[in-house]
Amino acid sequence: MSTVRFDSTTKYYATSSLVVGYALCSSLLAVINKFAITKFNYPGLLTALQYLTSALGVWVLGKFGTLHHDPFTLDIAKKFLPAAFVFYLAIFTNTNLLRHANVDTFIVFRSLTPLLVAIADTSFRRQPCPSKLTFLSLVIILGGAVGYVATDSAFTLTAYSWAFAYLVTITTEMVYIKHMVMNLGLNTWGFVLYNNLLSLMMAPIFWVLTGEYREVFDALGANAGNWFEPVAFTAVSLSCLFGLLISFFGFAARRAISATAFTVTGVVNKFLTVVINVLIWDKHATPFGLVCLLFTLAGGVLYQQSVTGPPRESTASKQTNDQNEDDDVEQNQSVPGKLASK
Repeated sequence: MSTVRFDSTTKYYATSSLVVGYALCSSLLAVINKFAITKFNYPGLLTALQYLTSALGVWVLGKFGTLHHDPFTLDIAKKFLPAAFVFYLAIFTNTNLLRHANVDTFIVFRSLTPLLVAIADTSFRRQPCPSKLTFLSLVIILGGAVGYVATDSAFTLTAYSWAFAYLVTITTEMVYIKHMVMNLGLNTWGFVLYNNLLSLMMAPIFWVLTGEYREVFDALGANAGNWFEPVAFTAVSLSCLFGLLISFFGFAARRAISATAFTVTGVVNKFLTVVINVLIWDKHATPFGLVCLLFTLAGGVLYQQSVTGPPRESTASKQTNDQNEDDDVEQNQSVPGKLASK
């Protein structure tokens, strides 16, 4: 009896540690990424460093036997490449959004994704129309977002152009990966490895297309920029580290708790992000804007409740798969958060 009680207690604390670890990483990631892009204003290079850290971390831990990932093969890489390209675009637009806007703006547009996904599912995947409760939650999300945008004193065309680009790419990523990537039979860490390694290979192309390579070489040649400035180095290191940590804690927490509990944790994380963002600096919305943001998050809570079915095995499995796709970007933001904030 004492042995059973000890095992139960150990399992409880282990599960609690995973949930707390995921909550801290997820809550801090968007703020850390905003801090990193503020101190190290090279979004393409920053995301490449994050991809490198995550891919190398998975490979090294696999060599030590800490985790198991699918081997990297050219055949699977060719099939995975379109999904990785969409993922890269989502992270790319996410990083540039955080570069030009505050964290609150990122959360508002991130919270709008269920609305576009519902429209895409109904229009392209021939899914049933949302229920009345789901429709109400989507209206609340939209109303909160419109109120936030209308009162955003920091509104700029550049910031909101990146915000709409991010909204389109993250929605496409969520719908597309559901159809393609999940059919490849990759395990969780194999997904992380392929996503980050292929994205790392694509990074130089975007450096050239965006002209960022000129800024990088000019900074190196003139010995300008905060390349070895302690604050910038710390910010970039934390961003890369938390991008890898959120992958570990996120995937481990999914296995340890139910899909519903994981979803609730994800929603609470957004509230914590708002609180942390308000407390640590002045890069946040106005009081009315924060109220609109809370309405948007409340609509997200109502949405999750409306699409959570009875506790059957098939339903739980479907929720787990959907949540995997919804959080993969934030977890790899590295993300901007989402690796998250992927």
